[in-house]
Amino acid sequence: MEGSILPNRPLHPAAMNRPARPNPTLKFSPTTLPLPPQSQTPPSFPLDSLLQHLLNLSATPNASRRSKAQSNNTQMTSRHISVDSSHNLNREVHPRKPSSVSVLQLNGSKEEGQSGDGSFEFLSRKGKFMLDSIVEQPLHSLNDFFDSNKFMLLEADIFSLLKALAHSGNWERALLFFEWVVLNLKSSNVKIDNQVVELMVRILGRESQHSIASKLLDVIPLEDYSLDVRAYTTILHVYSRTGKYKRAISLFEGMKETGLSPTLVTYNVMLDVYGKMGRSWDKILALLDEMRSNGLKFDEFTCSTVISACGREGLLNEAKEFFAKLKSQGYVPGTVTYNAMLQVFGKAGIYSEALGILKEMEDNNCPADSVTYNELVAAYVRAGFYKEGAALIETMMHKGVMPNAVTYTTVINAYGKAGEEDQALKLFDKMKESGCVPNVCTYNAVLGMLGKKSRSEEMIKILCDMKSSGCSPNRITWNTLLAMCGNMGMHQYVNRVFQEMKSCGFEPDRDTFNTLIGAYGRCGSEINATKMYEEMIEVGFVPCATTYNALLNALARRGDWKAAESVILDMKNKGFRPNETSHSLMLQCYAKGGNVKGIEKIEKEIYGGRIFPSWVLLRTLVRANFKCGALVGMERAFQELLRRGYKPDLVLFNSMLSIFAKNSMYEKAHETFNLIRFSGLQPDLVTYNSLMDMYARVGECWKAEEILKGLQTSGGNPDLVSYNTVIKGFCRQRHMQEALRILSEMTTRGIRPCIFTYNTFLTGYAAQGMFKEIDEVISYMIQHNCRPNDLTYKIVVDGYCKARKYKEAMDFLSKIKEMDSFFDDQSVQRLAVRIREKLES
Repeated sequence: MEGSILPNRPLHPAAMNRPARPNPTLKFSPTTLPLPPQSQTPPSFPLDSLLQHLLNLSATPNASRRSKAQSNNTQMTSRHISVDSSHNLNREVHPRKPSSVSVLQLNGSKEEGQSGDGSFEFLSRKGKFMLDSIVEQPLHSLNDFFDSNKFMLLEADIFSLLKALAHSGNWERALLFFEWVVLNLKSSNVKIDNQVVELMVRILGRESQHSIASKLLDVIPLEDYSLDVRAYTTILHVYSRTGKYKRAISLFEGMKETGLSPTLVTYNVMLDVYGKMGRSWDKILALLDEMRSNGLKFDEFTCSTVISACGREGLLNEAKEFFAKLKSQGYVPGTVTYNAMLQVFGKAGIYSEALGILKEMEDNNCPADSVTYNELVAAYVRAGFYKEGAALIETMMHKGVMPNAVTYTTVINAYGKAGEEDQALKLFDKMKESGCVPNVCTYNAVLGMLGKKSRSEEMIKILCDMKSSGCSPNRITWNTLLAMCGNMGMHQYVNRVFQEMKSCGFEPDRDTFNTLIGAYGRCGSEINATKMYEEMIEVGFVPCATTYNALLNALARRGDWKAAESVILDMKNKGFRPNETSHSLMLQCYAKGGNVKGIEKIEKEIYGGRIFPSWVLLRTLVRANFKCGALVGMERAFQELLRRGYKPDLVLFNSMLSIFAKNSMYEKAHETFNLIRFSGLQPDLVTYNSLMDMYARVGECWKAEEILKGLQTSGGNPDLVSYNTVIKGFCRQRHMQEALRILSEMTTRGIRPCIFTYNTFLTGYAAQGMFKEIDEVISYMIQHNCRPNDLTYKIVVDGYCKARKYKEAMDFLSKIKEMDSFFDDQSVQRLAVRIREKLES
């Protein structure tokens, strides 16, 4: 089929004539042309249904389930959060036996006050009985129970009771009991014991309830308590996990001022804080020096955390230097450290370096685990090798390492970004068939991918699948829906989804605010985007590179490169280093704004080695040059992408093919088409449309039609662009009957002509002075609800003037209002001036 579509030695353009067809003469008349299909209103996106499904999945206890103390007291705000935002609290712990007794009776039926298994020897008989009674109560009635037994509970050994609740797996009850104790002691101006605070912090940390712990710490004045280093370390970890980096740094400095010496774990947590906060490489190095001076030896967590920090900031050289220095000092890396290095190269898409790390691991007999292969998969897909990344799943199995949800999600994400949604869904099905259970991240990836393509029915199926598998949506699920609304320009829905998200107990985090900034920006609502930025800072979240990129993304859609340059400048002034995404968005912004010099400026930095030429950046550079018609810059970027071993995707090949087609570069187009096949890709509709356009532009209209037929033979479905392109080719060669034949075929297939279709015919008739046919086209347009535009009448007027029929042009002008009542007097006057100017020239 390749030979029939694009010959090995393409002919130079030449007008080609075919024998006259025995078809009857076609005209713009219902008697010879099939009626065009009725225009159909595109189906509305069923966001209400999607939102309802997500609300059902995210259902949380309502206000009636909150205790009386919670609703009456505004100071203990963490209690509301602990009940509403923790999914674990949605399920009640059923009592071991029914009981309507709300007051503790020590003469109960339990022997010696023992708990069921006789454990918790640190509890007194009375304490054991209290523990059993608390555990028997449903969560929603616990506060009433506490109030009914206030005196006895406040006199109890609170520390031991909390400890027992935590050890018995009842951290939710421990939290509610702690909050109730703090509230009641505060009303009596009594401070809770230091050890109790330390214990509660450790309980929440151990249960990974970082968001709840963070809210709890907001209402407890830590400066009033003398905590130990272990409690401080847990709190620092909580702040790190919840994005409160400045608060963590302040607490760390305050801890050292009290005379406490940070442990290795404390320092490791702080390295994680600086790594996540960004723009902190100097501070990380200073912290490492401080650790050395205190005689602490680096462990796997220390090394991997520092390397991961480099990966987040794109500090490839710094990561390599740190890693090399470690090894030169006798440090033997383990799997965790090697995995961190793999992540650095994976994020940059440098799969050759990633393979080098894997070989070094094998040479040093360091076992690879699922994380190792996950990072290798990420490296492949970031370089455009999606199929190779997917193939690693089989390799893992052969080596006895089972792919996990992260492995599958990485490849699914990659397919989604490449526009291969069907491949992603096949892999998703294969994942479930293999027994690997999708997690919420997998579902979020699939939802995000389908949302970008507005495949709403499949999104609803995925939400139903989440429900049947017992997977609860998280904050990222809601962020995904917010981003989708932004992509679709649904401003009001952004507001609504955000409010519903909060009503379900999902408090916005920094990523949520970044998503909102981007969503509002894409909707053209700069006021709301700015408002979200200010609100994010107000609630204590530090803007990061992603925040600035969200602003750049909104500006890139409008091509406002001047404002984008201001954002980049502010970013640098605040100590942030623009990353791959930042540079990519700037290229998109320059391309949209037609600023070729701006593109060239970034090109110089990429080719000069100041910006790392990742797959994403070079791909964007090809696309940016394509949009500006910069052929030389486009070819150079494409060759650089190939030279570095990256794999082009179909979007890149189509961009190259399109620009070669527009420049009538047959040989280059032929070479690109063959490269598509050679790369294992299948030409799509865009590919075929570009080929049709190339032949139509140079007068080979029959060849353009041949490609149209080839598309149909291969099982493809031509679209309006396909038919318009072939019609344009025939009209330019004055084969109007052939153009009408293609129009007839198009309407028979259910594709409705557009204004471009009709204007193409008018241009063809005007070039031949066929003014009777022109009148027929315009009448046909109006009869079939396609209103002529300014260009329509300009084509006709210019046709008359070219034939030096100026009087007829003025007569036509006088009849326009009769034919088209919507055409205004001002437009008629402009055309009259145009006729007079051509007459006088």
